Amino acid sequence: MRTLMDPTTRWGYRLQRIWLTPLFRALLRTGLPCLIVGFAIYHHISKPDVTRSMAEAVLEARAAIQERPEFMVKLMAIEGADGSVAEAIRSVVHVDFPVSSFDLDLDALRETIEDLAPVRNATLRIRPGGVLEVGVIERTPALVWRTREGVRLLDVDGVTVSEVNERQDRPDLPLVVGAGADGAVFEALDLVRASAPIAQRMRGLRRMGERRWDVVLDRGQTIQLPEVGAISALERVILLNSAQDLLARDITHIDLRNPRRPTLRLAQSSLEELRRIRGIEVGELGQ
Repeated sequence: MRTLMDPTTRWGYRLQRIWLTPLFRALLRTGLPCLIVGFAIYHHISKPDVTRSMAEAVLEARAAIQERPEFMVKLMAIEGADGSVAEAIRSVVHVDFPVSSFDLDLDALRETIEDLAPVRNATLRIRPGGVLEVGVIERTPALVWRTREGVRLLDVDGVTVSEVNERQDRPDLPLVVGAGADGAVFEALDLVRASAPIAQRMRGLRRMGERRWDVVLDRGQTIQLPEVGAISALERVILLNSAQDLLARDITHIDLRNPRRPTLRLAQSSLEELRRIRGIEVGELGQ
C-alpha cells in the first residue's frame, strides 16, 4: 500500500536531505558570504570617481616601475654602418633619450631602419647600461646603372643603394644601361665574370627590350647575345677570339640572337673595300 505523506512534511524532508549534502553546506557557508562581499566591492569600485582613482594608482605604480634607472635607455650605438648611413639611421629613429625600455617598439624601429636603401638587415637589442645597440648589414654596390634619371648603384638584388653624380665616381664597378637592367642583376654579373678574358676592352652591358643583353666593347664593337644561353654564346665568342683574333678584325657587330644563324657586320670602310674588291673581280671575269 502507498503511504500518503503530507506535502509539508515531504518538502521538509527534501530540504533536510539537501542541507545534509556537503557541497550545499560548503556553498552556503563560504560561497554566499563571498558573493555578498564581491557584490559590495563591485558596487563600490563601479563608481566613476573610485574607478578613476584606481586607474591613476595603477598608472603611477606602472610608471614607478618602468622609470626605474635599470630600465632606462640613455643612448643609441650603431654598429656596422659608415658615417652617412649611421647619420641616416639617426635621422629616422625618432627617440628622445633617455626613454624607458618598455616604451621602445624594437620591431617597429627595425622595420623603419630596414626601409633605408643602403640597409640590407638590421638587428636591435638593449645592452646592459642602457644602450640601444643597432647592428647594421649594409647593401654592397655591385653595378653602376645609368638611366635617364641619373646614375645609381645597385646591389646584387637590384636594389638601389645610392646615387652618384657620374659613372666615373665608381670606375671599379661594371656599367649597365637600359630599362629593366635592375631586374636582371644576377645575369649581368654572370656575364661580367664570363667576359673576364676581354675585360680590358669591355665598356658595359646594355639591356635590350628588358629581355636580353648586348656586350659593348671599345672601338665601337657590340656582341648581341640571345635571350636564352647568353653566357654560353659569349663564351663561344671569347673562344673564337682566342683562337682567331675575331675581335681584332674590322667588325662592328657579332649578332648571336639567332643561335642557328650567327652573323657578323663589318665596319663601313671594310664593307666598301669588300665591295670594291668584288667589283674588280666581277669586271675581270667579264673581260
